[in-house]
Amino acid sequence: MDRTTRVAVDVGGTFTDVVKLIPATGEFRFEKVPTTPDAPSAGVLHAFERAEADMAEVAMFNHGTTLGLNSLLTRSGARTAIIATRGFRDVFLLGRTDRRVMYDITYRKPPALLERHDTFEVTERAYFDGTVATPLDEPDARRVAAEIGRRGFESVAIAFLHSYANPRHELRMREILLAHCPGIEVTVSHELSREYREYERTSTAVLDAYIKPIVRRYLQRLDDSLTDRGFAGRFLVSRSGGGAMTAAAAREQPVNLILSGPAGGVVGAAGFSRLIGRPNLITIDMGGTSLDASLVLDSQPVLYQGAEFEGLPINTPSLYIHTIGSGGGSLVHVDDGGALQVGPRSAGAVPGPVAYRRGGTQPTFTDAAVTVGYLGADTPLGGTLALDAAGARGALEPIARTLGLDVDELARGVLRIANTKIVGAVRAITVELGHDPKDFALLSFGGAGGLVAVDVARELGIPEVVVPPGQGAFSALGMLMADVQHDVARTSVQALSELDERTVDDAYTTMEREAAASLAAEGFAADRRIFERSVDVRYTGQEHSVNVGYPTDADDPFAVVEKEFAALHERQYGHVMDEPIEITTLRVRATGIVDKPALPELPERTGAAPTAGGSRAVRGPDGAVTDYALWAREDLLAGDVIPGPAVVSEHTATTVLHEGDRLRVGRYGELVITLASEGEELR
Repeated sequence: MDRTTRVAVDVGGTFTDVVKLIPATGEFRFEKVPTTPDAPSAGVLHAFERAEADMAEVAMFNHGTTLGLNSLLTRSGARTAIIATRGFRDVFLLGRTDRRVMYDITYRKPPALLERHDTFEVTERAYFDGTVATPLDEPDARRVAAEIGRRGFESVAIAFLHSYANPRHELRMREILLAHCPGIEVTVSHELSREYREYERTSTAVLDAYIKPIVRRYLQRLDDSLTDRGFAGRFLVSRSGGGAMTAAAAREQPVNLILSGPAGGVVGAAGFSRLIGRPNLITIDMGGTSLDASLVLDSQPVLYQGAEFEGLPINTPSLYIHTIGSGGGSLVHVDDGGALQVGPRSAGAVPGPVAYRRGGTQPTFTDAAVTVGYLGADTPLGGTLALDAAGARGALEPIARTLGLDVDELARGVLRIANTKIVGAVRAITVELGHDPKDFALLSFGGAGGLVAVDVARELGIPEVVVPPGQGAFSALGMLMADVQHDVARTSVQALSELDERTVDDAYTTMEREAAASLAAEGFAADRRIFERSVDVRYTGQEHSVNVGYPTDADDPFAVVEKEFAALHERQYGHVMDEPIEITTLRVRATGIVDKPALPELPERTGAAPTAGGSRAVRGPDGAVTDYALWAREDLLAGDVIPGPAVVSEHTATTVLHEGDRLRVGRYGELVITLASEGEELR
């Protein structure tokens, strides 16, 4: 059997997206199926069937899932205990004791994942340099293990003080725990993070332990189902840091999957930016439940060390992604103050928007888009889902009466509110960080991204919108571009001027050897491995660090690090200081290179120019009703030009452009929309 086909499946809150690639022919197939929240693996298998992917021919399967994130959001994870160093039982629950939301008197801290009676302490202690201050009290450890077993905990996070420098006590505690509680899930903090900051490392371990039983069962069940159907290829899972990890590794460290949902799209955007020659992109990924905004700078996604979930730190590398509750399924409602709101709650996959005819009764963004004419009953979504325009309109009527509006005005208002929220999300990752949106192109994808992209770009002064091929399933496509990654770090707080080059090289070599063993076990030959060294640097006494690439071939690597640190510090914080410099953490990113898909080039048109397939009455941003030309994206070829106003429909999504806008089809099938100049803007 010739195993060459590659498949990626991205499970979202409303839809599950699938892309199938046959490398021999360059053929791509994009499909969408409803997400199945009660049986997530069933939705994945359904996606394989919709894409007509023969399991026996699939060489690689890339998967993105929100299962871990959803478990945290709904507080449906495992019953979890913490074992800490005696005297440090409350590290996790106390946190940083700060208040992020300063002026909202209605703010309430999200409910905790566990209570204080779920935390335990054991007598042991290590110093910051790894020397043992107090040996592990094994009778005390066995007492705690017995109590955890008696109380029926499903999962345990072990986080001892300074275990990043000396993990022996954590490892022995795990042995004792498993001896007393066979089958219990155990997370030890140093295996996730070999860095200082006790709270961050503990939080990471707790989040991992909380979702581990659920994610492990899901991935194992899915792996078994795939195998039973003939799959024998490589099974990779998208991770928060933008790369991928094997399913086996993901089962052991699921915390790396918490923010993986939107990562595939950003990775795909970075690769696509190189193809189309636009190195700086703002990306918006609008699906059925949420919208994710991110940046691509110099054709690289923005990566930072440490993410958060509801204020809880996750001490692993993550892509910089700003998420808001604004998707196609966002519910339209009137708040307690009588104001119209859109989201953050969503109709989800079940029952979905009213227009889907699946039992939904509450109006959504999609119902408003149908009512204004962006979406029409004449173009089934995904080729099979016929929209109920009358039902969508009827669902909006009660709210319209409450607000004293007609339905068309209300629908237009819903779109305007959603656009304003999206503009705010984009400003958060650009203007608030010192970037001018006008210096970027807007790359829009996701099932609903094309409905809002032009309006959002116009509001922000972005001159150009790019819609990639297969926009509705682009995150799944991006997963096919993700390499396998391992991030290894070691805390080492030392003055830069006192560093010994040989000692630093030895530390890096040890980390690279560890990462190389992991990549070798995953099937990556030596010529398919890349190691990147970096170091966290700060002014002495400063709280936070700047990550700087470590030059391996420089005569004086520390001088290069110092110079680069000054440039990066000024870029990020706006100033430099004449103060001593110290390093805090050495890092290695190990990458296992996978073959990237080659996007096929679209042929150019040689005959007559294309013609529209009809028109539809659309209530545009100015409130006026205008005939918008209807185009099928599948009929367009490279070099085709379409003037606005127009609606471009495709198998998995729809794109809207207005009067004065101009669309040109690029060589890879991308839709490049140049917005109307200031004099031509809609009034």
